[in-house]
Amino acid sequence: MTYIVTDNCIRCKYTDCVAVCPVDCFYEGENMLVIDPDACIDCGVCVPECPAEAIVAEAPEFVDWLELNKKYAKQWPNITQKKPALPEAKEFDGVPNKLAEHFSPNSPKSIVNNINLNDV
Repeated sequence: MTYIVTDNCIRCKYTDCVAVCPVDCFYEGENMLVIDPDACIDCGVCVPECPAEAIVAEAPEFVDWLELNKKYAKQWPNITQKKPALPEAKEFDGVPNKLAEHFSPNSPKSIVNNINLNDV
């Protein structure tokens, strides 16, 4: 069993979970995080750290989320240190249908020069 990040992370992107992960298995997108399920050691220390309660244990009802986490863990950069949450995090915590309406497949953009890190 692994842990995965689900839709409540979208447009919140709290990184408290990153700070406690012993194996650095989080990857950062423009507006959410994912877990590399192959690197996750199933310790669960990240679960209570997520203010948005977006991290869950792998289960049949989350198979689509498992696939999304796998896919983007291969594309997005690894994140190993806590960063501030997105400015709109509190406003978007608990908003329904975030995957369909707000998900971005892009890597995080540089705040300094607003370029996509994939373009560098």
